[in-house]
Amino acid sequence: MGHTAHVSADVWTSAVTVVPALSLAAWLWLLLARGFFWRTDVRLPELREPADWPPVCVVVPARDEAAVLGASLPSLLGQDYPGRAEVFLIDDGSTDGTGGLACELARGHGGLPLTVASPGEPPAGWTGKLWAVRHGIGLARGREPEYLLLTDADIAHAPDGLRRLVAAARTGGFDVVSQMARLRVESGWERLVVPAFVYFFAQLYPFRWISEERGRRGTGTAAAAGGCVLLRADAAERARIPDAIRHAVIDDVALARAVKGRGGRVWLGLADRVDSVRPYPRLRDLWRMVSRSAYAQLRHNVTLLAGTVAGLALVYLVPPVAVVVGAVTGSAAAAVLGAAAWLVMAGTYLPMLRYYRQPGWLAPLLPFTAFLYLLMTVDSAVQHYRGRGAAWKGRTYARPAVVPDEGRPTAGG
Repeated sequence: MGHTAHVSADVWTSAVTVVPALSLAAWLWLLLARGFFWRTDVRLPELREPADWPPVCVVVPARDEAAVLGASLPSLLGQDYPGRAEVFLIDDGSTDGTGGLACELARGHGGLPLTVASPGEPPAGWTGKLWAVRHGIGLARGREPEYLLLTDADIAHAPDGLRRLVAAARTGGFDVVSQMARLRVESGWERLVVPAFVYFFAQLYPFRWISEERGRRGTGTAAAAGGCVLLRADAAERARIPDAIRHAVIDDVALARAVKGRGGRVWLGLADRVDSVRPYPRLRDLWRMVSRSAYAQLRHNVTLLAGTVAGLALVYLVPPVAVVVGAVTGSAAAAVLGAAAWLVMAGTYLPMLRYYRQPGWLAPLLPFTAFLYLLMTVDSAVQHYRGRGAAWKGRTYARPAVVPDEGRPTAGG
């Protein structure tokens, strides 16, 4: 009995130091070898005007967006673009007067021409948003645009936003130029959860790996941010956008992978003046935003879910737990290792907090936010196996029987 107790104590002592050491090693790897994901300086370059300004069509899928349209649509209609541009708002079965409000805003604000159309209910195998995008691209083809700007109905753009996107695509030779819109951070829950959402996204898809030379290959990491995607029209045809990704709940990432898979070049960075006006004032609003697609991100795979939960626990939860355990048990090694990992974690989060103009004292709270995301991810899986699937604007989508290659993660993604 005494020998068994001694062995158990040795195992416990070893675990108390080894596990936080693994967490610290993981953080040092993330800090130095994950594309410097924590930096926030991947932005559109200074405007370099191209020799000519090509025609552009803006496609806006909208379903029950009357509450936010007044703050977003005028910014699109008021674009200061030197070339020919036109806006197509696709009213996807709205019940709140979205289409009529869009027409009223166009009459009141003027600016770029606006066409409002409805695609009807999506057929089996299509998400409603992508069915609306398909309808909008079909209408736009009649104008023979060189570029398509795919943007959500809750996104407000600076007056020079379109010209900067086109200039970056033209002068940089990119087939996709996408900006991660700055999400709203006004409520307490938004301040706690939203900057972490973008931080985690950048950790999964480091912007440098996408936007620099190594990210321009046909393989490797590919991603876009669906709120603001400028897409070359001929690249969309080569990649069969949106038909090739018609099932995708995470359509922006699937779009970038499909384009890169056909040899296209993709750029993704943080936005300076592209803002989401959609509020998420309560935790349950943010919870729905994350959980609707979290399990789809894991390809509805239980093994990936288990690995994600274990990884989140090791990387984000172990450091503060090790500090507490070390203090209680008198293990200085556990406390020091946990504190070091926690410090690196908080340090990598500070640039994102600064980008969102939030106080630095939120950085040490990242383990708590990560725990919330862990619960959201598990809840997403639970909802899937209860048959509810992913949801968007009142529609629920089951997992497709066959997932086309265009929607699957590439080797580096």
